[in-house]
Amino acid sequence: MATATLVLTRIRVGNGLWTVLRIVLVLAALALVAYPLIFGGDVWAQRISRGAIYAIIGLSINTLTGHAGQISLGHQAFVGIGAFAAAFMASRLGAPLGFGLGAAALVGAITAAIVGMVALRVSGLYLALVTLAFGMTAETTIFNWREFTGGGAGASAPRPAIVESDFSYALLCLGVLALVLYADWRMVATKTGRALAAVRNNEQIAATLGVNVTGYKLAAFCFSGLAAGLAGGLFAHWNQVVQALDFEFQVALVWVLMTVVGGLRSRLGVIIASAFFALLPLTLPNFLASLPWQPPFLNEAVYHVLPPFIVVVLLLIVLRFFPGGLGQLLAPLTRRTAHKNGDRG
Repeated sequence: MATATLVLTRIRVGNGLWTVLRIVLVLAALALVAYPLIFGGDVWAQRISRGAIYAIIGLSINTLTGHAGQISLGHQAFVGIGAFAAAFMASRLGAPLGFGLGAAALVGAITAAIVGMVALRVSGLYLALVTLAFGMTAETTIFNWREFTGGGAGASAPRPAIVESDFSYALLCLGVLALVLYADWRMVATKTGRALAAVRNNEQIAATLGVNVTGYKLAAFCFSGLAAGLAGGLFAHWNQVVQALDFEFQVALVWVLMTVVGGLRSRLGVIIASAFFALLPLTLPNFLASLPWQPPFLNEAVYHVLPPFIVVVLLLIVLRFFPGGLGQLLAPLTRRTAHKNGDRG
């Protein structure tokens, strides 16, 4: 009896400590975002907005690749179509921001559904080739459709007065990120998440268990495209001008790499890695230029070459030492909240 009481006491104490630790981590994360947002001026407000947009893109790729096991190398198509849709709604139709973002999310979901229906019967390398082909085709066709995108001049995406300042727009981006994060968590924590895990592990076995493999794969494509299109709409108003050059294959590759570095199925890891990848090219050159001593091999040209080099180095380190990405390092902190279906927080 005494032993059982001691065990229960330790469990309660352990759970209490983990609860306190989670609260401390949440408060630290909020402080880490709030301090530069409040005291960093417009520059850091713009950077935080970009980091939140990249995090939404990372979560959209994580839904498709991490949860459902479907590879996408053409995500720039979903993000770009969402961005041009939001710009079209704002500049051509004068629609409110909510309608523009809604249109961006809807167009992204519809486009992803079309690609998903085409790619339903292929997997692995063939699926990657299908998405890659669609993304590169979108670059040369849809993104250069003058009536929709403005052609080479791009499309204007002015911000409405309510989020005209960089500070208010950063709050909007963070709010949308919170909504996407919540939707992702709810999806994984329900029957849908368990079905997606079964599809990811083995489609044949999942089908024998009564899982609608086709339906759940298509649902993963739709949710991923919806989040990507929404991120594209936010990006359009963040930059206020949208061009086809913003959505080249190199950008899509960076988005895939940041998701892998963050750790597939690890929301926290993906968000951190996505924000890091978004801020690296904006902050590294200025940081290196401000150093009191400049190594002889560093100059302004090298400053802008280093970010992609660092990305490649991080990928190699992850593949060699941490196959689970940043999420593997964060596992001790997130394991208590991980869902039993294999989600790593």
